Amino acid sequence: MTDCDSAAPEADPAGNVVLSVTGLGKHYPGVLAVDRVSFEVRRREVVGLLGPNGAGKTTTINMILGVLSPTMGGVRIGGIDLARQRARALAQANFSAVYAALPGNLTVAQNLKFFGLVYGIAALHARVGAVLEEFDLQHLRNTKCGVLSSGEQTRVALAKAVLNHPRLLLLDEPTASLDPAAARTIRARIRGLATRSECGILWTSHNMYEVEEVCDRVLFLSRGRILLEGDPRALPRAHGVPTLEELFIRLAREPLSEPLERAG
Repeated sequence: MTDCDSAAPEADPAGNVVLSVTGLGKHYPGVLAVDRVSFEVRRREVVGLLGPNGAGKTTTINMILGVLSPTMGGVRIGGIDLARQRARALAQANFSAVYAALPGNLTVAQNLKFFGLVYGIAALHARVGAVLEEFDLQHLRNTKCGVLSSGEQTRVALAKAVLNHPRLLLLDEPTASLDPAAARTIRARIRGLATRSECGILWTSHNMYEVEEVCDRVLFLSRGRILLEGDPRALPRAHGVPTLEELFIRLAREPLSEPLERAG
């Protein structure tokens, strides 16, 4: 068996690794929320971080973003140690989630300009125009974000998240509030982002169909540990179940005492 949650990521002389998480853990009084998690995300790769509610996904993401300080282990973004050079490391990353809504009283363009100033983006006017075009938002540039549809708000949030040309993009349930047609469009855009911009993406979702369509690799997290890792299209067959959803349910209901082998 492979110890999926304690193996140290390999060296990366070519600079292809955009996120390296090594032995990461978070301990609260009486609770081990994340237990020595290790994994990597590479350029042009979409990695799904999966698990039931309470598995430790959000805690892991918050430690990667520097919102929470880990009890143990470390994070490197674009090769930069988050603990030692926080500002430089976080300048390589960005984040989007349905629960992190942009200010509703500002227009689309005002929101993008505000965050562009926060990120210190050069030639900001041109960059805002570029992301408005990329996400088909030109006709909404003067519309307040609070009156946009869920799909439109998601597009604006993604436009904000790519303003600084991040090497690492963290997406927490990015399509959770969307109808199927809008979700399909957003999935295609995110998949295209990884290919065109060469960024790496860490994606959380409870939609296993979506995960199979978008993700190159998945990590199953349960009780703060990575139990399983591999190709989402190959894992179900490798572990004797017909679908990724059934594998998810099996792991959620009957957490394993030891990590399963990686399957590619």
